[in-house]
Amino acid sequence: MVRIYAACLTLLLAASGASALSRSDIVEGNLASPVRVIIYEDMQSGRGGQFQQMLEEKLLPKYRDRVLFVHRDFPLGRHDWALQAALAARWVFTQSNQLGVFVRREIIAQHDSINARNVKQWFIDYAYRNHLDPKAIVDAMSDKSILAMVDQDIQGATARGVSTAPTVYVGGQAFVENIIYDDLARAIDEALAR
Repeated sequence: MVRIYAACLTLLLAASGASALSRSDIVEGNLASPVRVIIYEDMQSGRGGQFQQMLEEKLLPKYRDRVLFVHRDFPLGRHDWALQAALAARWVFTQSNQLGVFVRREIIAQHDSINARNVKQWFIDYAYRNHLDPKAIVDAMSDKSILAMVDQDIQGATARGVSTAPTVYVGGQAFVENIIYDDLARAIDEALAR
């Protein structure tokens, strides 16, 4: 399924002339849309939960059919389990794009109950609930090929000047940490009108 998804994404990108996306990007919304909302996330961040709620309750219902939302990892070094979560969640994405989106939502929603001591068990439980390989999900936390995907996101974010999460881009406009829905929606509407 992931290979089919990746092939479709590659064809759509080639047809649209867009090159900023990669096969490792976790996306939802309209793949053919020229308007992209790039979301740099740290799943351990409390502010990520506030943005996630806005995404689910307001942005996706309004824009899912017209905009492509791209999730990218930006685990902050000061967080003790954010990188492990990014690696395991990225492995989930390699198994299923849909689960790759949903696992991020679940982690962000439950970030208060996850810590460095229980993050592995959290993912093991997640694997069992979703019929995934629990050993493989834990192994992903030290997998160099998955780390390379996450590191690609981190390097891209750093090159753009991202220093905290969540940071959201619409075109060249950045929205950082305390993101106001009206401001973000206005930027999306303007991008759609172009």
